[in-house]
Amino acid sequence: MARVVLEGVSKKYGDVVALQPTDIDVAEGEFLTLLGPSGCGKTTTLRMIAGFVTPTTGKLLFDGEDVTETPPQKRAIGMVFQDYALFPHLTIAENIGFGLRERGAPKAKVADRVEELLHLIKLPDIGDRLPSEISGGQQQRVAFARAIAAPPRVLLMDEPLGALDLKLREAMQIELRRLQRSLGITTVYVTHDQGEAMNLSDRIAVMDKGRIAQLGDARSIYDRPATRFVADFVGKINFLTGPVRGGEDGWARLEALGTSLKVSAGTLGAAVTLAIRPEHVFAAVAAEEIPTGHNRLTGRVASQSFNGNLCHLQIDLPGAPDGSTQGLQWSIERRPGPPDFRDGDPVLAHWDPAHGVLLTA
Repeated sequence: MARVVLEGVSKKYGDVVALQPTDIDVAEGEFLTLLGPSGCGKTTTLRMIAGFVTPTTGKLLFDGEDVTETPPQKRAIGMVFQDYALFPHLTIAENIGFGLRERGAPKAKVADRVEELLHLIKLPDIGDRLPSEISGGQQQRVAFARAIAAPPRVLLMDEPLGALDLKLREAMQIELRRLQRSLGITTVYVTHDQGEAMNLSDRIAVMDKGRIAQLGDARSIYDRPATRFVADFVGKINFLTGPVRGGEDGWARLEALGTSLKVSAGTLGAAVTLAIRPEHVFAAVAAEEIPTGHNRLTGRVASQSFNGNLCHLQIDLPGAPDGSTQGLQWSIERRPGPPDFRDGDPVLAHWDPAHGVLLTA
């Protein structure tokens, strides 16, 4: 395993900037995920680490060694693609041992390593089958085994679970994390699925328009997003925008929708956006149900859905009475049970102001 460092790495294709100058430091044995929508630069970054794309500026270091100009085959990387790229005419054992054979490893050593890896991925009895004779989840594990057969310094994975259905994808997230932890391989992973990133990663680099918008662990990115883009991309969230006024008792006041709401101290007079997760917003029928100190907004139930352990309410919040601000819709996630709401019912949306995050322009 290796420490991977990007120093001022960027990539341009003509006038198109695929990646702004970027610094990343991936520790030995760390699982780092590059997360973002299509076109944000995550795959370009991965391909530069792999050596498939040459940076326009900057340096790539593996354990302090400059590999910026080193070809892929000399970087000692393992690569897992979305389509797995298994050789259809070779058996599973031959696929796993392919890289070792190409390096001239003795047959006995190849056979031993293949057997070891088949047990590691919990598929000890499929070595003589063809890729077409096993499931998608099994193919994904075989692709992983092939990538680590000749132990790589760095393991790179480009949306390897994208072709799987939801249940299998969730199961494979657990399996991938188990394998990576047991081997301690430095791993850089690319996905657009925020749930996948949060389940797998030690740290996540959320990317937007060719730059890293925020880098941190899953909890810090979810609970304390640095920008509106990060807040909106990672999980569901509600927004409310308005100016910050003076407050009291350690709180500032956000003026929005014709009311005054407690928020953490912000720049007075500045227009800011309050962000709050749906699970931190509660629905009440009467004011007496609301804890002291909670913010509240009055609205009506627009729609609702039942998803087993959660009910999702969509709440219409009216704008200011003077017409200075338009209404908007918020989401509330709550456990099934009383009070029961119907579409059109009045509702008081309330929350602890400590759970709100202020995002400035």
